[in-house]
Amino acid sequence: MSSGFVRTSDGTEIFYKDWGKGQPIVFHHGWPLTADEWDGQMLFFLQNGYRVIAHDRRGHGRSTQTDDGNEMDTYATDIAALAKHLDLKDAVHVGHSTGGGEVTRYVARHGNGRVAKAVLIGAVPPTMLQTVSNPGGQPPQAFDGLRKALAENRAQFFLDIPAGPFYGFNRPGATISEGAIRNWWRQGMMGGAKAQYDCIKAFSETDFTDDLKAITAPTLLLHGEDDRIVSVDNSARLAGKLLKNSVLKTYKGFPHGMATTHADIINADLLAFIKSVG
Repeated sequence: MSSGFVRTSDGTEIFYKDWGKGQPIVFHHGWPLTADEWDGQMLFFLQNGYRVIAHDRRGHGRSTQTDDGNEMDTYATDIAALAKHLDLKDAVHVGHSTGGGEVTRYVARHGNGRVAKAVLIGAVPPTMLQTVSNPGGQPPQAFDGLRKALAENRAQFFLDIPAGPFYGFNRPGATISEGAIRNWWRQGMMGGAKAQYDCIKAFSETDFTDDLKAITAPTLLLHGEDDRIVSVDNSARLAGKLLKNSVLKTYKGFPHGMATTHADIINADLLAFIKSVG
C-alpha cells in the first residue's frame, strides 16, 4: 500500500493512493472533493482482492492548486499520465459526478489498451447545461449561483451542500450523518478556490456526446432517482442511449451521494459488474 505524486507535463503534481494487488480499479471523485470520497469503496475492493487507486484532481485536495488547466481535456490527460506512471492495464475506471465526466473523456481519448470497463455514478454526461439541443438541462443561472456562493463564502457553501441535497439529508425522515457532512467540508476546503471555481464550468458546460459515442468498453451507469444535483433523466438515461455497450441501473429514493449513504448496495452492484463477463 502506498501513496505518492505523479508530475504531469505542465509540472502539476497529482496526488494518488495505490493499494493492493490484482486488477486495478481507478476511482475518480466528484467536485469539489478528493480521493477520500472513495474510502468506503477503496477498503471494500481491497478486501475483495483488487488493486485500488484514487487521485486528487488537479486543484483539489493534496494535488497542486493550479490556476489553469482546470478543464476536462487536461483532467483526462492527467489521468493518462497517472495510468502510464502506474502502468495500469485492464483497469476499471469508476467516476462519480464530475469524475464521471473525467472517466468518459479519458476512456474515449486515452484508454485504448488500458481500460477494461467503465462505471459512471450520478455522472454529468452527456451535458448539464440547458441549450437548444439540450432543453432538459439546467439554465446558466444555476451555475452562476454556484460560482457566486463559492466566491462569497466558500466555507459556508461547503457546509450547505452536504447538509442539503448532496446526501438528501434535507429530505423528510433522512438519517443524517454529521460525520459525512464534516468530511465533505474537510475535503472541499483542502482544495484551491480558483480551481474549484473553474471546475464548475468544466462539469456544467462540457459536452461529452462524442466521447460517449466513441467508448466501446462495457459501461455501467448507476444513478439515484432522487438525485437533485444531476438529474437522472438528463444524464444517465441519455448517456445510455449514446454508449455502444452499457447497462443502466437506477435506485428509487437514492441521492447524489449514494456511494456514501448506500455504500453496501452500490459496492455490491459494482462488484457484480466488475466480475461479469463482457
